[in-house]
Amino acid sequence: MKEIFLPTLRSFTNNNTFSGSCGPLRFMLTPKLDESVITAQIWHGPLCLEKSTVEETRDFPLTEEGREALLAWLTENIEPAK
Repeated sequence: MKEIFLPTLRSFTNNNTFSGSCGPLRFMLTPKLDESVITAQIWHGPLCLEKSTVEETRDFPLTEEGREALLAWLTENIEPAK
């Protein structure tokens, strides 16, 4: 099974964005400190965010439990929906 790397919660609480990929999955994670959430955008394909169509956007709580839920959601979406 493919594994997705996510930075620690501390990175997001310091207002750092993070982009990554796993197989065909691409994602951008953006903390919104005023709302205490991490906004996750996902798409599939070889291109960057600016040249792609975002397939789904979700917010996750800016907590360790939210980070774990985010990782689980990203893992579920490694392969594109058919």
